[in-house]
Amino acid sequence: MLSKRELILSSNLSINMAKKPATSAAEGKEKPPGQPPAGESPPVKESKKTKEPKEPKAKAPKATTAPAAPPAEAPPAPPAPVAGTVAASAAAGEPSKKKGKRPGMGPQRGKKLRDHLRTVFQKIAKEGPLPLQSAISQLKQLKRAKFDETVEVHMSLGIDLAQTDQMIRGTVPMPHGIGKSVRVIVFCQGENVNKAKEAGADFAGSDDLIKKIQNESWLEFDIALATQDMMGQVSRLGKVLGPRGLMPTPKAGTVITAGGDVAAAVKEFKAGKVEYRTDKGGNVHAGVGKLSFDENKLVDNIHAFIEQVRSAKPSGIKGNFIKSVTVSATMSPGIPVSV
Repeated sequence: MLSKRELILSSNLSINMAKKPATSAAEGKEKPPGQPPAGESPPVKESKKTKEPKEPKAKAPKATTAPAAPPAEAPPAPPAPVAGTVAASAAAGEPSKKKGKRPGMGPQRGKKLRDHLRTVFQKIAKEGPLPLQSAISQLKQLKRAKFDETVEVHMSLGIDLAQTDQMIRGTVPMPHGIGKSVRVIVFCQGENVNKAKEAGADFAGSDDLIKKIQNESWLEFDIALATQDMMGQVSRLGKVLGPRGLMPTPKAGTVITAGGDVAAAVKEFKAGKVEYRTDKGGNVHAGVGKLSFDENKLVDNIHAFIEQVRSAKPSGIKGNFIKSVTVSATMSPGIPVSV
């Protein structure tokens, strides 16, 4: 059993041991970064500042003056130009076309001219088909152009376009000419060259003219004639002359046979020999003179043309061959003719 003195010493020893700082088992090791040294308290993080509530702004007292006038309304903006219109091309900087100059659209007629044409059409419809002499007289009264107009004949034929043997084509010499100078070229060789030129042909020759047309695209003529012995060489020009209606063909009378007279053929075409052929609608058209001709000369030319077409009637056609005949001028309406 301990004595009183030993108890006092043991209690003092325990008190001294409690006052000494305790060492950790990991003494001597590096402390992790950010950790405060021993004996110091860690720093206290500052708390975020709380936003103070804003004081409400005092509203200004309303003015007692009269209210200002509302702003003037701006004019409405023009609509955006549609693509493909004249305005669109003008906005893009392209030159705009004038109104009425579009392809297939003529200029607008004035009110005076429209009223005049309406009266003329009503009069023609009321009178119906007229005799040829009366139709020519009325056609002369309708003249309003300043130039010498061409008189034309239009015939509607009762043919079947599906049948190739019913296609009408040929030539007819006008007794009094057509009032137009015609440039004639003749493809021939030998003595026929001089005969053609003496008869009034504008050009006559063989290989030289063919090469000129092929190489230079020379087409300064209105009618092309050819002799039978030259057709083998002229056939090479089919792609050039064919689409323009200038290719010599036997049906059109522009091919001179071996026994034919070159000079006579040239004189006929220079005097006014007219070529005709049916179109896709089964109609025949031809110019038969000028409006300045005498009435009797125009009547003779039109009679010659009608009789020539009548004589070319195919044998396979049944019924009415000539449906209608109409005469007109370049700038005048058509007048129906009783046949």
